[in-house]
Amino acid sequence: MGGVEDDEPASKRMKLSSEELRRLSNGSTIKETVAGSSGDLMARPLQSEGGEEVVGSKGVIKKVEFVRIIAKALYSLGYIKSGAHLEEESGIPLHSSVVNVFMRQILEGNWDESVVTLHNIGLTDEKTIKSASFLILEQKFLELLGEEKVMDALKTLRTEIVPLSVDNSRVRELSSYIVSPSYCTSVQSPKQDTLRARSRSKLLEELQKLLPPTVMIPEGRLEHLVEQALVLQRDACMFHNSMDKEMSLYSDHHCGRDQIPSQALQILQAHTDEVWFLKFSHDGKYLASSSNDQSAIIWEVHETGVSLKHKLSSHDKPLSSVSWSPNDHQLLTCGAEEVIRRWDVYSGECLHVYEKTGLGMVSCGWSPDGKWIFSGLNDNSICMWELDGKELECWKGQRTLKISDLEITGDGKHIISICRETEILLLDREAKVERFIEEDQPITSFSLSRDSRFLLVNLLNQEIHLWNIEGDPKLVSKYRGHKRTRFIIRSCFGGLDEAFIASGSEDSL
Repeated sequence: MGGVEDDEPASKRMKLSSEELRRLSNGSTIKETVAGSSGDLMARPLQSEGGEEVVGSKGVIKKVEFVRIIAKALYSLGYIKSGAHLEEESGIPLHSSVVNVFMRQILEGNWDESVVTLHNIGLTDEKTIKSASFLILEQKFLELLGEEKVMDALKTLRTEIVPLSVDNSRVRELSSYIVSPSYCTSVQSPKQDTLRARSRSKLLEELQKLLPPTVMIPEGRLEHLVEQALVLQRDACMFHNSMDKEMSLYSDHHCGRDQIPSQALQILQAHTDEVWFLKFSHDGKYLASSSNDQSAIIWEVHETGVSLKHKLSSHDKPLSSVSWSPNDHQLLTCGAEEVIRRWDVYSGECLHVYEKTGLGMVSCGWSPDGKWIFSGLNDNSICMWELDGKELECWKGQRTLKISDLEITGDGKHIISICRETEILLLDREAKVERFIEEDQPITSFSLSRDSRFLLVNLLNQEIHLWNIEGDPKLVSKYRGHKRTRFIIRSCFGGLDEAFIASGSEDSL
């Protein structure tokens, strides 16, 4: 792409490029002879440097650049003749003559000549030239070692690589290869042309990343631009909520409101009193509900609807929350100042009861590895238990309210709870460090995002606040519109990649 107006016809030049690409695809080396001396070549400005013609309705796409990345894409897709014809018909070369020579020298292993050519490409940044030279001479060193030419490799290291003063730690590593017999057996032998060609083509890819795009167009540049455009369209789509990743290049992407669920498909009526809490399993195959009727229900989710699997009825008080184990095989249920029960999802059997003499549980949850559980108690403390009921740890003091949500982050390090009427505690249970989210209104509930980065906080004044809890908590956004006068209203993250927020409301919406 970059440096000069070509002196050769595109058809003649691309005959060599065609052979290069064919051999690269099957891993063999290039055998053609490069005519002329690279020392005589100097890069001249390409025609993109002058008064530039543009294409497109906005006038922001330079025609020369556009044609070049199309040609690059054609060659990458294997359309060698089409790429050559595009260069010849447009008069716009993909690369300058000096760059073509440089690429052939790399693929043929003409290391000393390629370093000379590198200085004639037209680079102005000395650091880039040194870094590129280092990569080339490193490849030369490794291939000499692979051919068991240890003294030649040592000379290259001492007289060519070390004076560059680039990446001293890598130089020390290369030095160790000379005294390591095991390394010599791992480097390809001269007969292994396929492996050597792949190694050289990999070097060329690394050089493409290092050199300016005006010299060598990055691999996959057109594909990257198209993907970027599609992703930007998708991210800008207000209603995008589909797992279907197919997007067409033929038209702009747009989703309608029908991507957002807004119609009742089924009404579940097995509870006999108010339903206080709902939670889907992590895999979406089950739904758990808890109720003022002192029971919890495990529902099974099918493609055609939801059916009752087990009704769990051993509690003596209304149930305020449920929590799924990380593998969804077990379920915790918790009453209002009662005990915690652990259930087998498949059989509906109660596996264990967790209680603390004289105290009632107000919330429950699982560790991310499923090996222990935790609970908020009505004396404002937080306790942890092994699954068999052995108490592991207890944090006393003002840690929770009597009716409190409780969550743990995905890494298992932070426990989150409502500790005061207007404060949420983020407790680092290992470092014993406390951080707080302070609101100016009473907090009624909160919800943690799946990636543990965000917390959604419902307030008494009919607002929902979104907090980023990475590092020091930061208020990101506020949401209004739902109604709350008497009950605890909950909100949650939902939709594809949790890009949406849903909330309950006392206006039946």
